[in-house]
Amino acid sequence: MRILLVEDDEQLALRLSERLRGAGFAVDHAAARWEGEAWPDMDKLAAVILDLGLPDGSGLDLLRFWRQRAVACPILILTARGSWQDKVEGLNLGADDFVVKPVRFEELLARLHALLRRQGGARAGALETAGVRLDPVSGAVDCEGRPIDLSRQEFRLLHLFLRHPGQVLSQSDIVEHLYDLDTQRDMNAVEVLVSRLRRKIGAERVRTLRGLGYRFGG
Repeated sequence: MRILLVEDDEQLALRLSERLRGAGFAVDHAAARWEGEAWPDMDKLAAVILDLGLPDGSGLDLLRFWRQRAVACPILILTARGSWQDKVEGLNLGADDFVVKPVRFEELLARLHALLRRQGGARAGALETAGVRLDPVSGAVDCEGRPIDLSRQEFRLLHLFLRHPGQVLSQSDIVEHLYDLDTQRDMNAVEVLVSRLRRKIGAERVRTLRGLGYRFGG
């Protein structure tokens, strides 16, 4: 899943991006309000983490801009501005959560997963289809009760499949959800990744539909 981090502190953005990638997310980074307003594919994002103190304006104005344009993904405000007025304004403008810096990464990650579960209508954290179970918080994966060890990209791909069981996902869909904008995108890499995942969870669970893409569990 792809996350957009809007944060002007380069060192903080780097550290947070690395931790989020380690938790299985693909992370894009914007450092200013204008970048957020011009972001090309907001519909492909799973969530946004938004700082309020941007160098060219308020993050609240960016939040308003997105919601007025029907950007529907969860938006989590992460800011040093912790007054109740800022919280109320942010939530009223459409933020889904408000976290004040400094915050432990574990809490931030838990809040992010909670937003994603709420967005998907799921009450439980773990996803399970066709005998495969994935817990996005702990990172645990098992197949028919047997623990499976996945690489970071294999985990992301399986997570994507489990969020869309029975649906056909094209190679372009997979690339858009798994890779940052700055990452070189190679369609052949998707085939290799699917092949590796099949070897670990069983080839029959991921069907290839020639000319269309892949379908999991259906």
